Amino acid sequence: MTGCAGGDGEDSPAGAEERYYLSLGDSLTVGVQPSEGGPAETPDGYTDILYRTLYDADSTLRHERSGCGGEDTTTFIEGGIAHCEEQYGGRPQIEAAEEFLSEHAGRVDLVTVTIGGNNFTRCVRGIDEVGGGGGPVVDTECIDDGLERIETEVPVIASRLRAAAGPDTQIIGMTYYNPFLAAMLLEPGEDPSDEPSEEPSDGTPVDPEAGPGLGEVEGEIPFDATFAGYATEVLETMNESLRSAYAAEDIEVADVEAAFDSSDFDVPQEGSMPNNLQAVCDYTWMCNTDLGPDIHTNKAGATVIAEEFASLVR
Repeated sequence: MTGCAGGDGEDSPAGAEERYYLSLGDSLTVGVQPSEGGPAETPDGYTDILYRTLYDADSTLRHERSGCGGEDTTTFIEGGIAHCEEQYGGRPQIEAAEEFLSEHAGRVDLVTVTIGGNNFTRCVRGIDEVGGGGGPVVDTECIDDGLERIETEVPVIASRLRAAAGPDTQIIGMTYYNPFLAAMLLEPGEDPSDEPSEEPSDGTPVDPEAGPGLGEVEGEIPFDATFAGYATEVLETMNESLRSAYAAEDIEVADVEAAFDSSDFDVPQEGSMPNNLQAVCDYTWMCNTDLGPDIHTNKAGATVIAEEFASLVR
């Protein structure tokens, strides 16, 4: 694991023992952003913003900046992503984290973990394709598998982190926002070669019950405006599993779902977007037609997430 401190040891008060903030998880943890050359890590992930805030209050704190783009709950435990295993010396991320916590016992003040979102990223096909002839689709069997793995594997992750960190180390997980609400910008059946509009075409809010619900259909469903209700049910089911698993191990939860208004379909004024869709467009790259659509947060979104974590730090 590679540390990334915001200040060097000379900035610490004389004789002060260095303390650690360990961040774990997926691409959100390491600030991945879209670029012309493809997704790339940046120093502006939510963990970086959170660390800068914590460092201002305690210059003895060091950031052990872990996390790896592409990690899902399964690879976090078992490995299987080559560039991640290379980062962790041939081990899965959980084993590297356990080793760090053991070697720095009593000196880790905070652990943050963000895992689960990538259980679904491969379930949407064709979102980046042009001229797909019918538009992107969502594989519901893939979604069901992703939910099942979150329900069974996050408790394992939470238990192992708590055991390695000990009872006194603060651990904070998070719920997820719903980037796929951007599907509301596409008319039913719209081809991805058509550039999405900045708001639903007639200004009418999308009925979240217009399409199928979770568990009501097997196979593929279209990724368009009718997908909103299904996506919301998936998000709520996923986040409830995360909350339950973390609570069982005395791990606090930053409520990113609420911070992004993820279930709020209210339209504040005529002709505007629903609150949850507006948040996705404001805080992620999903509505950006130059570098997106991309599920990652922009700097504004990362700041919102960092603030949710900061509000819980003891």
